[in-house]
Amino acid sequence: MRTIFILLRKEFLQLFRDRFIGRAIFAIPIVQMLILVPAITYEIRNIRICVVDLDQSVDSRNLINQLDGTSFFEIRHTSFSEMQANRLMLEGKTDLTLQIPEDFGKDIGNGNPAKLMVSVNAINASNAQLAWGYFSGVIREYNNSLIAGNTEILRFQSIPRIEVTNRYWYNETMNYKFYMLPGVLGILVAAIGFVLAGLNMVKEKESGTIEQINVTPVKKYQFIAAKMIPYLLVGLVDLALGISIGMLAFNMPFEGNPLLLFLSSFIFLIGALGLALFISTITRTQQQFMFAGFFFLIIFMLMSGIFTPFDSMPEWAREINRLNPVSYIMRINRMVMLKGATFGDIRNDILSLTILSVMFTLFAIRKYRKTA
Repeated sequence: MRTIFILLRKEFLQLFRDRFIGRAIFAIPIVQMLILVPAITYEIRNIRICVVDLDQSVDSRNLINQLDGTSFFEIRHTSFSEMQANRLMLEGKTDLTLQIPEDFGKDIGNGNPAKLMVSVNAINASNAQLAWGYFSGVIREYNNSLIAGNTEILRFQSIPRIEVTNRYWYNETMNYKFYMLPGVLGILVAAIGFVLAGLNMVKEKESGTIEQINVTPVKKYQFIAAKMIPYLLVGLVDLALGISIGMLAFNMPFEGNPLLLFLSSFIFLIGALGLALFISTITRTQQQFMFAGFFFLIIFMLMSGIFTPFDSMPEWAREINRLNPVSYIMRINRMVMLKGATFGDIRNDILSLTILSVMFTLFAIRKYRKTA
């Protein structure tokens, strides 16, 4: 134990000797949380619409006013030419084109189905689906207003209705920040520890100071433990800072047990740091480590579930994702913070995370070779 304490003292001195790094490891997560959490969202507003109204009836104007009255749509252009409307979308000046044919109002007055043509810019498929969903909702409301305004139907015909009462669980206000914050928090904590721990070891290789340790009787597991523990503590402190920022700046709810969240993050950080040190043992320069580390970080982050739900991935991607520690901490963070999950609810994720952490750490210990 005394050997590990001596090595830890060296690591802490080395970590905080650089004042910029010492400040950045705590300042960067704060700034990034304040920027990323409110910025990353699937919600879209001010969808730009070009209207081609060939009917010019009261009904068509009512529909246009109902679209313009929502917080999602903004009527940017009007035209009588389909070609001009398509040109505006091609130039990126509109997101959606609504074409109202000449007989729109006449069909509604006669009780016939009225037709509309909607063109949506689908370069971004997610935005296109959301825009279409919002537009469909406006059309449903417009249809309901037409039915309610038809006094003849209401007087002589009973319209069957299905009344639905809905409730949003775990995020009743539908605040997207509550969904993104636990995910962003896990990624930031992992990235800081991963990069710093790996670069620290490779930097010692480049400067030659690691050779001074290699000629001592320090065992490999002691060396790896001393390299991991400082960044474990840094990661947990950054986690506490991130949670505090979320609760103070964004009113983030925390329904679960904080100790369970920190235990899960502790296990997760062991795995992330173990992988970083394993990569640093097989790379010789900081440039090589950054290239390899960037490769793993990008895959881990994009497949973690922060943007794409795990169940929506193809089967082969889900199998690969079993080796992704970020995907487990992503689910754990959201379940503990938003659902108030207990250990029994997340035990499978914690078990998988523990197996990966042990495996990555053993890889790092086994691969590290003393030259003495």
